[in-house]
Amino acid sequence: MTRARSRAWAVLRHLAVPALALAVVATIPISRGEDSSTKTSTWTPMTPVSVSYGHDLKSGAARGNLLGFNDFHGAVDPPTGSGGLVNGNPAGGVEYLTTWVKRLRAEATAEKRTSITVGAGDLVGATPLVSAAFHDEPSIELLNNAGLQISSVGNHEFDEGTTELARLARGGCHPTDGCQDGDGFKGAKFKYLAANVVNKKTGLPILLPVDIKLIDGVPVGFVGMTLRGTPSIVNPAGIATVEFRDEIETANRWASLLRLTGVKSMVLLIHEGGAQASPPPVLPVDGCNNFAGPITNIVAGLRPEFGIVVSGHTHRFYSCQLPNSSGAPTVVTSAGSNGVLVTDIDFTLDKRSGKFADITARNVIVENGIRKADGSWQTDASGAFVRNPALVDKSAEVIADKYRAAVAPIANRVVGSISADLSTAANAAGESSLGDVIADAQLAYTASAAGAQLALMNPGGIRAPLTFGNSPGGEAPGQVTYGECFTVQPFNNLVVTQTFTGAQLKEVLEQQFVGFGGQTVQRILQVSAGFAYTYTASAAAGSKVSGITLNGVPVDPAATYRVTTNDFLANGGDGFTRLTAGTDRATAPGFDVDALVAYLGGPTAPIGPGPQNRITRL
Repeated sequence: MTRARSRAWAVLRHLAVPALALAVVATIPISRGEDSSTKTSTWTPMTPVSVSYGHDLKSGAARGNLLGFNDFHGAVDPPTGSGGLVNGNPAGGVEYLTTWVKRLRAEATAEKRTSITVGAGDLVGATPLVSAAFHDEPSIELLNNAGLQISSVGNHEFDEGTTELARLARGGCHPTDGCQDGDGFKGAKFKYLAANVVNKKTGLPILLPVDIKLIDGVPVGFVGMTLRGTPSIVNPAGIATVEFRDEIETANRWASLLRLTGVKSMVLLIHEGGAQASPPPVLPVDGCNNFAGPITNIVAGLRPEFGIVVSGHTHRFYSCQLPNSSGAPTVVTSAGSNGVLVTDIDFTLDKRSGKFADITARNVIVENGIRKADGSWQTDASGAFVRNPALVDKSAEVIADKYRAAVAPIANRVVGSISADLSTAANAAGESSLGDVIADAQLAYTASAAGAQLALMNPGGIRAPLTFGNSPGGEAPGQVTYGECFTVQPFNNLVVTQTFTGAQLKEVLEQQFVGFGGQTVQRILQVSAGFAYTYTASAAAGSKVSGITLNGVPVDPAATYRVTTNDFLANGGDGFTRLTAGTDRATAPGFDVDALVAYLGGPTAPIGPGPQNRITRL
């Protein structure tokens, strides 16, 4: 063994990569001089991706399969609203996801393919009450049951901090609430990978960085990581001891070590992604139409050994081939969110070289409805989709029902009412009807006690719509349960009110746009009634916002105003560092979900959709 390979072995052993796999890999000679030419079969951005790398396979082929999904977010039950639809097809929910994963796994096995089930982060965090009430132990148990084997971490894995993430990965009862279901918690059976999340003192990854699987004797390396920008979108308190490193440098560093041990084919599991764009108005689940996003530049920097990238974070579906650092195509996929899709990736390895020979990928909809004879989907009297009991995985149902029963008294409590759907869909200015309502709720919650005059809400903190016809506990249409409210706002953020000058408030609004105050992503804050402003999209950063008024009166740059937000924003989350400049902070009792609950059950109920007329875009 060369000195370089010996060093690689030492590092990998130190970081607890499975010893058996490494022992086998160490016996495989490093092949040299393979044909690196690449041929791609006919493919367009509107069809499932298929890549062939031109191997003749005279020395034999190893046949493998990956089943991938991402951004599960504890979707024990099928998501409601548009989040539970894929191009008009009702989909998602763990009982159905498990059925489809097992079905696809059986198909791969019948084709004599070694099947591995993988994830790309945000499996937990921002979860409905049925999972969140038990610190996401239900999600981990259900994913264990579905046969998940490897996953990267995502930003939401850090919602409760690194210590809690370690507990979810390794097991043990919650330090405060214990094991609430009474039967202990053994942690994830799958391997959580966090190659680019390192301890600041030791410089070592806080979880395993890589894993290796053998496909008919040929090793395939897996590297897992989250986006480098995670610190800007999680609460800083829980990640003070760790550093998030560059995605490309980290992936290639571990690829070099894996290659030294004989691994020539690699898969990157990464919680970062991109999105297709119209036209056409209905995008194919397997497509790569007008694709763009951060994952494009990441793939462009990757070593060519990374033939497959399973991505996430954007909650979009796609199946792409993107050029890596050698110019050759890498297959890049994403399966939307909430378990509504499974990506089915078939690949062949050249046994002589150990390299990928060909890769194909398609997204399979996790259908959960009942089709009528005309091809449409059955609905009940309220317009909700009828779920298909034949597609429920019984083993998942047993686990899910245990937690549903435990949380039902809390989740099914009716707390208020709405007169129509409150949607998360934003208009051209970036304002949603539910965003208006949440901002109004937080203003009402803090106006008398803290002197609040306006409220701002981050759109990323609004996780689901409130649907008029949704009745999870059998309640009447229009009635809203606590569980539904928690699904909308699942983070248990505090509600805080601070004082800002009018000039500082304008800077907060300017920081919604890329290029001002270090902001890298446009995020339009939702605003409460009485507050209004205009922005000019084409104006220079820092000069976009004008016409700021409160109750019809122009905001005075020198005057002071009491502004309510959640504490995530007040601590600089989502890049809103200008909100950390507030003074005289007052914290309301309870959490942000309590503000919504109080508003929906208040004297003006039922609550209608917000007017979406407070922000004007020029």
